[in-house]
Amino acid sequence: TVSPRAGSRIFSYLDVVTLCRCAQVSKAWNVLALDGSNWQKIDLFNFQTDIEGRVVENISKRCGGFLRQLSLRGCLSVGDASMKTFAQNCRNIEVLNLNGCTKITDSTCLSLSKFCYKLKQLDLTSCVSISNHSLKALSDGCRMLEMLNLSWCDQITRDGIEALARGCNGLRALFLRGCTQLEDGALKHLQKYCPELTTINMQSCTITDEGLVSLCRGCHKLQILCVSGCSNITDASLSAMGLNCPRLKILEAARCSHVTDAGFTVLARVSLFCFLFCDPHARRRGRAREGQALPFDIPALPQ
Repeated sequence: TVSPRAGSRIFSYLDVVTLCRCAQVSKAWNVLALDGSNWQKIDLFNFQTDIEGRVVENISKRCGGFLRQLSLRGCLSVGDASMKTFAQNCRNIEVLNLNGCTKITDSTCLSLSKFCYKLKQLDLTSCVSISNHSLKALSDGCRMLEMLNLSWCDQITRDGIEALARGCNGLRALFLRGCTQLEDGALKHLQKYCPELTTINMQSCTITDEGLVSLCRGCHKLQILCVSGCSNITDASLSAMGLNCPRLKILEAARCSHVTDAGFTVLARVSLFCFLFCDPHARRRGRAREGQALPFDIPALPQ
């Protein structure tokens, strides 16, 4: 027979599916398999069509303070009520993925702000009911937040970004893809309050050189930047990146028709190790002018 201590250690290496199967073998295995310490990291994406609110509630009650990471990506049936129970029970959660959980509203973020102050990474991609109220709540209660994905949350405006930036000034990665109401004012708040930013995706936001130049002047640690679809930016933005962001490694600037060789030249002189992702004709011009090998096969920028 295996001692409880050894058994617990063995079970700690098993995934969720295997743990559930082991729990059905015997009473002894059930106790070991369902011990909360074995459920610190859970990804339910492969079961997204089967996951309902009661499942999340049961998991939260079983895992309690042990749970550190949970992915509910694509779990369309999960709503605010179950997430409130989750937040109350799992107060040590650090990484939470709610990508595609379209029933989620500001109420969930309010619950997270009340109970989950250790939260560091939150993905709200395509949670289209999320508004500025969520960002104000996160700013008040989740000040340790380092990564936030708000892609396609198109109700977000500069007021929400201001609240977020004021409270969560340790932000390192912010994804705003498809947040079409965001304009230059939002970037000025990030420039003022979030100097630790290393990654930001602003694809299709309504920004101009004014906002982007301001961002670059305040966020000198930027390494990954996406401005694809921001059709109003010009060479002035590229110059600002070159002058203020020496650590820039990846720039995605597709469908930015007003940038020219001159802007890429300034950027290339300073950011020698920056990979450019832009329209094919711009990449060819940049390579011919600067003699740099701008790779075509690097994975796409994180969304």
